[in-house]
Amino acid sequence: MPSFDIVSKTDLAEVDNAVAGIGREIAQRFDFKGSKCSVERKEETITILADDDLKLKQMHELLKVYFTRRNVDPKALDFQTVEKASGNTVRQLVTIKQGIGKDLAKTLVKEIKDSKIKVQASIQGDELRISGKKRDDLQEAIALVKKLPVDQPLQYVNFRD
Repeated sequence: MPSFDIVSKTDLAEVDNAVAGIGREIAQRFDFKGSKCSVERKEETITILADDDLKLKQMHELLKVYFTRRNVDPKALDFQTVEKASGNTVRQLVTIKQGIGKDLAKTLVKEIKDSKIKVQASIQGDELRISGKKRDDLQEAIALVKKLPVDQPLQYVNFRD
């Protein structure tokens, strides 16, 4: 029976490359000279340290630009609340979304079932498996999911006949 999987994975090697590029740009840019701004990644969390809110906003823009350059969807970033750090600086944690959460999975399954496309959707851990009798139905399901307003990047893998 034909099937495919919907997953949400972020390539952490490309994230490392983007963070390294941001570090180089911060070291070279005139408006960051003499500041204590830095970006570093540990596991699936990026820590941004900036002098003030203006520099923090500039760092957000750099993150989005460098992620786009490295073909990583900026929607994979989940910005946490800004907190005060030592010496009049601000710190913000940014988590990298990996896998499809239960709420999003349930929403996707509900939308697929409501559309009356002849496919079955099942939640398997942090991914979704869609199966059906016809390949055309599966392609219709992919088109439906792509139109939905999802706040994280989705990939369609393991398309089997």
